[in-house]
Amino acid sequence: MEKEQLINLITEKVVKQLSNVLENKLTSYTKRKIPLGISNHHVHISETDFKVLFGKEAKMTKLRDLSQPGQFVSEQMVTLVGPKGVIEKVRILGPFRKRTQVEISVSDCFKLGIQAPIRDSGDLAGSASITLVGTVGSITLPEGCIIAARHIHMSPEDANYFGVIDGERVNVRGIGNRGVVFLDVLVRVSPNYILEMHLDVDEANAAALKNGDLMEII
Repeated sequence: MEKEQLINLITEKVVKQLSNVLENKLTSYTKRKIPLGISNHHVHISETDFKVLFGKEAKMTKLRDLSQPGQFVSEQMVTLVGPKGVIEKVRILGPFRKRTQVEISVSDCFKLGIQAPIRDSGDLAGSASITLVGTVGSITLPEGCIIAARHIHMSPEDANYFGVIDGERVNVRGIGNRGVVFLDVLVRVSPNYILEMHLDVDEANAAALKNGDLMEII
């Protein structure tokens, strides 16, 4: 083999190896991104409370599926009533839960005139009171209204990949024109979850983020 051919062959192999390394790094970098889902105000409801609001014979009807398996947006909506204002046409999310939970944003608190605490889902003790109005009735919850804390849904496989466990809190970087780091993001792990980080509308708007943007654990 001539010297020039040998040099060309070596060069070709080196370039190919470097390309493979770069491709692997880019693939790994992409896999480590977490898609963002932005949550507007909504209600998770118990079947008992649903019957009070919409009637004993009423059934929750699906409008569309949500990203998390088994969860959906229902056709039913309620009006939220606080001491200073109301928010109409607030969607109910299914399926039924054991206890009714209303999730709003800081901006919603100003409109309603309440002080909802920032809480993990299900942590309702001592949370804000709020009234829900349906088509045939209304209920006033003595507690149950929160601002949902930022969190990430993961499958066990995702958790193993990222090296985290259920209940752990991590820091996450939002990539965009307003790069920002979200601290103390709760990790929630279940075989029923797919990978997605959830922020409320206020948090996402402040960072100029939108649905589907990619986030990175740091």
